[in-house]
Amino acid sequence: MTRYGIVVDVSRCIGCYACFIACKDEHCGNDFPPISVSQPETGHYWMRIIENERGKYPKVKANCIAVPCQQCDNPPCVCYAENNAVYKRPDGIVIIDPEKSKGQKNIMEACPYRLIYWNEEKNIPQKCTFCAHLLDQGWKQPRCVEACPVEALVFGDLDDPQSEASKLLASGKVEVLHSEYGLKERVQYIGLPKKFVAGTVVFGYTEECGENAVVTLSGNGEERTVKADNFGDWEFDGLGEDKEYIVKVSYPGYQTKNYEVRTKVDVFLGDIVLSRS
Repeated sequence: MTRYGIVVDVSRCIGCYACFIACKDEHCGNDFPPISVSQPETGHYWMRIIENERGKYPKVKANCIAVPCQQCDNPPCVCYAENNAVYKRPDGIVIIDPEKSKGQKNIMEACPYRLIYWNEEKNIPQKCTFCAHLLDQGWKQPRCVEACPVEALVFGDLDDPQSEASKLLASGKVEVLHSEYGLKERVQYIGLPKKFVAGTVVFGYTEECGENAVVTLSGNGEERTVKADNFGDWEFDGLGEDKEYIVKVSYPGYQTKNYEVRTKVDVFLGDIVLSRS
């Protein structure tokens, strides 16, 4: 049986908002009963783009995270709705019935992701439908996925081992935005921003960039080693939240330096000046 889902590769996203615009183009001013009715031109973000900035000058990293309805296998909106106003199709897409849901504002409040929006004019809750009306006509993917110029959105049948989405799930690199919700979301992510530790090595005697200095990070059952690049820069990304690590910076003929860091926030150690032994 078909089970639709999307894998979002955050590392590919360039923040062009093509997915957001395509969603507006498809749904603003257009009714697709019984799946959906027109989305308001403002105030609704059926494809929300979260702009994530981390770190501090001069080491700042930015990502854009595309967040449509997560099409949960355990959708709380279904439980909150009366008269079967929200239901899950056999293909896994969660639909809010635009007739039965009238006046049921509590449906909007049920979503912990805050991805259900209230249409004041029509007095109904609304959200992303994965463009179910197009899929029912034979389309292979929703408009947002079709519009993405860098293939950051991969749509497919999660039960088909040959689909690209299914292959990405099998890679073991995917995760959901909020596993603590326990909703079994069918939108999953690759490359979600994690904490990083970074710095720049400088040779104190010559004031030259510390190219090839060896930097080791250890703690929490892991150890990683990198070499500083030709600018003396180095970085460890993908670190756990609020974890303690030891960073050791060394180079032959120079005194080794050690730092204790904690990833409550992203850590930039700045210039690390190594002195002659």
